[in-house]
Formats: sequence, C-alpha cells, structure tokens
Amino acid sequence: MGSDADPDVGASVRSELEERLYRIRHSSAHLMAEAVLQVFPDAKLAIGPPIDDGFYYDFDLPRTLTDEDLADIEERMRRIAVGDHAFARSVISRGEAEERFADQPYKLELIRDLPEDEEISLYTQDTFTDLCRGPHVDTTGDLDPDAIKLTSVAGAYWRGDERRPMLQRIYGTAWQSKADLDAYLERLAEIEKRDHRRLGRELDLFSIQDQVGPGLVFWHPKGARLRSIAEDYWKKQHYANGYELLNTPHIGKEWLWQTSGHLDFFAENMWPPMELDNSRYYLKPMNCPFHIMIYKSALRSYRELPLRWAEEGTVYRYERSGVLHGALRVRGITQDDAHIFCTPDQVEDEISEVLRFALEVWKDYGFSDLRAKVSTRPDKAIGADEDWERATESLKKAVADNGLEVEIDEGEGAFYGPKIDVHVADPLGRLWQMSTIQFDFNLPERFGLTYVDSDGSEKRPYMVHRVLYGAMERFLATLIEHYAGAFPMWLAPVQAVVIPVRSEHLDYARKITTELTAAEYRIEIDASDNRMGAKIRNAQGQKVPFMIIVGDNEQQAEQVSLRERSGEQHNGLSMADCTQLFADRVAAKA
Repeated sequence: MGSDADPDVGASVRSELEERLYRIRHSSAHLMAEAVLQVFPDAKLAIGPPIDDGFYYDFDLPRTLTDEDLADIEERMRRIAVGDHAFARSVISRGEAEERFADQPYKLELIRDLPEDEEISLYTQDTFTDLCRGPHVDTTGDLDPDAIKLTSVAGAYWRGDERRPMLQRIYGTAWQSKADLDAYLERLAEIEKRDHRRLGRELDLFSIQDQVGPGLVFWHPKGARLRSIAEDYWKKQHYANGYELLNTPHIGKEWLWQTSGHLDFFAENMWPPMELDNSRYYLKPMNCPFHIMIYKSALRSYRELPLRWAEEGTVYRYERSGVLHGALRVRGITQDDAHIFCTPDQVEDEISEVLRFALEVWKDYGFSDLRAKVSTRPDKAIGADEDWERATESLKKAVADNGLEVEIDEGEGAFYGPKIDVHVADPLGRLWQMSTIQFDFNLPERFGLTYVDSDGSEKRPYMVHRVLYGAMERFLATLIEHYAGAFPMWLAPVQAVVIPVRSEHLDYARKITTELTAAEYRIEIDASDNRMGAKIRNAQGQKVPFMIIVGDNEQQAEQVSLRERSGEQHNGLSMADCTQLFADRVAAKA
C-alpha cells in the first residue's frame, strides 16, 4: 500500500502515455515531500497521489506556506531530480512499518486501517522514504526538472472529513518535457480567463455570501436575467416537446424519505430535520418523490401514458465545505428534473426522444461536441434481469439512433437502473457531464405505482428520471466558462449599450433605448460623463454584444452606428435595419 492508496484504488487500465505521466507525477509528489522535509524537518506527511494533470501532497506544517516557500521547494525538487537517485522498493511487516513511521501520525493511521493480509511496501529515493505501493520512474534522473511546476496551496481536511485536522495541500504538475509543461500552463491561463467565479464578479452576475451560507448562490440582476432567459427557453422547449410542468413543495414529512430510501442511502447529504406539528420534516434533496405523489393522486390508465412531467425544483444537499466550488458545486440546487411514466412498450421510443431533445438543446446553446456514455448494471442491483436487459438495450439503441458512438461504462449504473450521461466539450476540450437519463426500478416498487392496462389488470409503470441542464447553477457556471462571459446575443443579459457621444445627444439616446426596449431587446444607456472611448472600453469589458453610438450625424439623420464586441462597425443604420440585424442575430443563436 502507500500514501496514495485511497486515490489509486480501482485505477483503470492506462495507456502507455498515461502510465508514463502517472509515474512521473507520482514520483514528483515524492520529490516534493522530500523537499518539504528539508524546509520543515518536523512536517507531518499525509497522502501524495498523482491526479489528472498533476499531483498533490498533504502536509501538517508549523506555519502557513508562502509563495516564497513554493519557489524554494520547487528549486529543491530540481536539485533532487538531477541527483539521479533510484526509486528503491522494499516490503516490510506491519510492526516494522509502525516503528518506521512512529513520528508520523497520519501514516500510522493509514497502516492501522489496512487489512491484515495486505502487503506493506516502501519506496526510497535519496534521503526520503515513503509508505507507498508505487509505481514510480526508475530514477529521479528520469524526470525533467524543467517540466515540474508547483501551482498552488489549498486547505484540505484529513481524509476529507471536516471534523479532522486541516492540512496544507500543495498542488503541482509534471510533464515529459518543458514544451509540454509550457503548453499546459498556457491552457491553465486560458482556463483562468474563463473561470466562472472571476467572471461572475467582473460581470456582476452572481456572488457567494459565506456570511449568509456557503454554497448558496446569490444571482445579481444581470445573472438573474441570464437565468431567466435559460428558464424561459427551458419552459418553451418542454411544452413544445410534450411535457407538462409541475411545482412541488420544498419540504416533506419523514415517511416520504423513508419510503423513497433517501434516509437509508442518502441521509449524509440531507439537511437535518425540522420538528413541526409533532412530525419530522426534511428539506427535499430530490424532486422524484413529489412527482410520484402526484402520479398516485389519481387512478392511472394505460391510455394516459406516457406522462412527461418536468420541474425546475430547488433541492438542498449538504455538500461538505471542502468540495464547494463557486456555482459548480453548491448546497442549494435548482434541478431541472423530469420524470416519465410509461408502459414497457413505450420505453424505447421515450428514451430515444429524450436523448434527441437533450442533444437539440445543447446544440442551441453552442455545444457541438456531444458524447454519451451508457452505464450498466452494478454487482448490487434491484430489479429483474430481463428489465435491466431491456432498459440497457433501449439506452444503447437511443444513443446509436441519435448518431452518437455508444460508449459503455460497465457496472457503473445506479443500483436502481442503468443510465445515459451526456457530456459536452467546451472550446478547451474539457468535458462537462450535464444531462442524465436514468431508469428506475426502485421507486415504482417502493411507492406501489400502478396503471390499469387494456385487459383491466394492474401493471407497474416504467419510470425514467431525466435532467437536462442538470442543475441550473452548474449549467450557468458551465455556460459562463464556455463563452468566457461573451454570450451570444440571444443569451446576453445586456444585448446593447447606447452610448451618446456628448450630453446633447442624450435625449436621442433615450429615445432609441425606449424604442428597442419596447421591441423586447435588453438595452442599457451609458449616461455617464465619461468620454466616448471610456464608455466603449467599459462596454467591451462587460462583454456586451453591441454598442449603439449616437452623435451629431446619427441624431440629424435619425440613424445609429453599431460597434460590435469584435470591433466590427456598421455605420449609418436606420432603426429598422438595426432591429433587423438584432433579430437575425437572436434567431441564429450565434
């Protein structure tokens, strides 16, 4: 075993390049630990695994690290690397391991948590020995010292438990060559430009108010407008695709969550109960049981099916503070749930239609690289084999019928049914898991759902869960990063800013603003005393699609001049031409 045991359990088969990078990064983590001990001889070591694009190591240190510390540690790592020290493996007994790491409490805990029959191995390079299962490069000389970079420090609770000590986690990255590192750092810089948290502040879209509640998103006027645009589109598309919309409460009695199984399988992610009228109520972590209760409110016939019901329902989940991340990982989640109740004969067509709908929506939002993964039955699952087989084949066929390659994730379905996950790629090639189509053999059974079939017998309906955006907060964060805040005109919270050149053009600017606002365009006017150049720079900084500039010529001719965000200019346009250009851009969703 090793200091990186937990992250590496069940690692999948890696390609030759992935294996090489894995060894480079794992070995770099050990170099970093050695360098840290040179600076802080009394440091307590936790775990240090390789991760996607890099590595980290958690330390218990006597003081908070500084940027100067990182530079010092990085330089020491380079000196260790050029020493060409072999990574030597050895195997020791449990007693020897406990003696060897007697002054390292986190290592001792890892050792004592190991199964009795597990082999305990060490790796040594230069003066440093770590508890580790490997693998590593052969020697430190196999590492390019110029291709290693320490990137940041963050707090991390020991074993992710906020009741345990807070450690300092040093992140780094390592590559085969300096050219690879430079390319990666350029990509990181582009990712930083697109970071939704930074853009959320700069564009005044949203904030997280920790003093009110971590993981809860406050949408400012422009962000709320963006959200409203997405919600209006969502509703329109759902009605057009044969759905009815629901609204359900935010809390429910304890028996509901006991029946659904959430208190058995999801309790640690639920908020504590409230005592009301001698009953225990819970904030809902999911919308499913409420939709089921609407289904159960009447006797259902096969003639009614399929029922397609959707809701933008806010749910509440107790995400640990260490995993909260801007609007991507939050505690108040507006989930665009839909539930389809159908007969076995309808399920294949319904699944195909749901996937078609999802792909159409993502294309409207400007995502062209779409991928689908089918997750199949895990070892522990409920439901008859024939139901699982039928459901899984329906999912596979839906993916193929919609022109996507069928990628299988064996055994990764939920215990209650197989699923399709739709991933979208952004301009940097990052994949975001968004839409999910999930079969459920569990809840119809738990709640005793039935419908009356054509022969008068009671049958169990199939139930399909579906999220399209996934969560509104995460969806909008993804959208911000996808467009780097420069939204196409149909999505832009402010579509144009009217800029009067001087104060004497202000009345004409107001007239234009009123006319375009009446035509349902989202228009602001910059009536400040700033010079025109400063007004243009401000509008460009806010990533507004159009600037409508009015001066003497435009006012006299009752025209406008348009400047696009890209810098392209359209001079001397009539208001009719201006509104037509706007209409064309909105319709194109470009």
